[in-house]
Amino acid sequence: MTEKAVGVALKVMAEHYVNQKYLRIGVVGGGCSGFQYSMKFEDKKIPLDKEYKFKSGQKVLKVLIDSASMVFLENCEVDYVETLESSGFKFNNINVKSTCGCGSSFSI
Repeated sequence: MTEKAVGVALKVMAEHYVNQKYLRIGVVGGGCSGFQYSMKFEDKKIPLDKEYKFKSGQKVLKVLIDSASMVFLENCEVDYVETLESSGFKFNNINVKSTCGCGSSFSI
């Protein structure tokens, strides 16, 4: 995760998800191209989760990725982008072969 993405995630967590300890990033089946990314805050880690720690200033964001999603997210960068039209988290994934027109799903 880029420092900007970490900063935004920590801000959202502090404002709306104070009882949560982790940001879970994953890949789920669905969308018009076969897969889509998921992000959610949670308070529990499961045994096969891989935990990563990312810093923004003095604060640390703990990110969980389940073992099934790990295959799809290897070497993937998560950034936060702001344009005139929209803002949000962007996955820069070198493993993706194609994406759908709306940009929310992909195939590998």
